[in-house]
Amino acid sequence: MEPTVRTLAVPGATLHYEVRGSGPVLLLICGGIYDAAGYAGLAGLLADRYTVVTYDRRGNSRSPLDGPPEPQRVDVHADDASRLLAEVSPGEPAFVFGNSSGGQIAVALVERHPEQVRTLVAHEPSLLMLLPDPEHWESVIADVERAYRDGGVGPAMETFGAGLGMGGGESDDHEHDSADQHAGAADPEMLKMFARFEKNTDFFVGYEVPGFGRWVPDVDALRRSPTRIVLVAGEKSAGEPPHQAVHALAERLGTKAETYPGDHGGFGQEAEAFATRLHAVFSTP
Repeated sequence: MEPTVRTLAVPGATLHYEVRGSGPVLLLICGGIYDAAGYAGLAGLLADRYTVVTYDRRGNSRSPLDGPPEPQRVDVHADDASRLLAEVSPGEPAFVFGNSSGGQIAVALVERHPEQVRTLVAHEPSLLMLLPDPEHWESVIADVERAYRDGGVGPAMETFGAGLGMGGGESDDHEHDSADQHAGAADPEMLKMFARFEKNTDFFVGYEVPGFGRWVPDVDALRRSPTRIVLVAGEKSAGEPPHQAVHALAERLGTKAETYPGDHGGFGQEAEAFATRLHAVFSTP
């Protein structure tokens, strides 16, 4: 199913977003270097039951900033998602799924605008400061900042990947593998997508990692929220920081994280299973 492509002006940027299907609104929020195309497979599987909305986050791909790059804040991205929901689902709470740093944005959306979200499924949000040794993660983030300042994107991504210990980091191998499930190696659209991802890498490690890496959710606000919050960890990502972080958040909220197929990029690798699990959650009163 080909999406309808639209844009939305928000303070400081213009968002590219895509709409598929019909039914209740389901917003998919990507993380890392991803953009809307990375969710094409999952969106296509759900568009027979939902109005599925995907978008490029500000500063990435086809969502340019109004000015030069600047440090990114989770709350600003959450307000972008809120404005997008106000556009596509005015007055009606939506379903939301977010992965990785997109999961952080989704959690912040529930903190700041709980009336807009009926049910949230947050898949391995990268909440590094909830891990047992936040001082270590502060040091990792500072090392990434230093590497970017001194050497640019390459050394910074190497430092970030080594710090996470995820075989390339949240924005590299997992996400490329996930997208590859839905496109052939010679597909021109896939080649365009990967070219965008490569360009996004600089913005991600230089301007997003510091602010997102240090962000801590407001657990009390989440507890007060009327939104149903479902936290999800990957079956194959045990031991990795985002997997540990989602369990840490679940413990603080007095709940347990569910286990979905695949690893940090399971929504792409196991798209059919994810679509089935997500529909089961969203269709349960």
